[in-house]
Amino acid sequence: MAIGFAPETASVNASRRAGRHRTLEPAEWTAAGIPLLINPREVVTDLHTRHLPAPGTAVVAVYSPDERLTASASFAQRPHVVDGWERRNAILVHLRRITADDLRRRRPVRTAVLLVCRDGGAGWTEVDGAWMWGLRDACSLYGLRPGSYITVTDDGWRVQGEDRTGRTPNATSWSAAASRGAASLRPSGTPPLRRAAAR
Repeated sequence: MAIGFAPETASVNASRRAGRHRTLEPAEWTAAGIPLLINPREVVTDLHTRHLPAPGTAVVAVYSPDERLTASASFAQRPHVVDGWERRNAILVHLRRITADDLRRRRPVRTAVLLVCRDGGAGWTEVDGAWMWGLRDACSLYGLRPGSYITVTDDGWRVQGEDRTGRTPNATSWSAAASRGAASLRPSGTPPLRRAAAR
């Protein structure tokens, strides 16, 4: 009796090939008409202050039509996943924990923004493409508008698909902020948010 690994079936290979297509290039993202943030620096700084994301952390945030943050969640991300289907499922899990869906509305009015803190350079990667696909699909299934996809790296932050960047916060800012205490960084008068964190 021979013992060994069975060869991969055609269906498995086909599934993996299909997964590679569940990604978006920056040009496709731009062509999708993703709404621009009025003040991306303010959005990035606020989300970073609230969640202090380290590399390997994603933050999904929901905004009202006037760009007011209504809910946000931070969660650990699996590295090197290039299938948008898996990224979409992760986003949906955390959206369901922090806010109700808007599927009963005739058209989306709230916007979901995704911030991902990761290692590496600021340029687009296949993993970013999977996150973009996942954000767009999750929003479609949840009755939201897909908003900006933001990466935070050692170089600073970048709104992918747009030419808007900043040096701070960056992927190392969380350690300095954590040592000072997140409470001291929270803007005064900021209302508490429903937040789910899984790290």
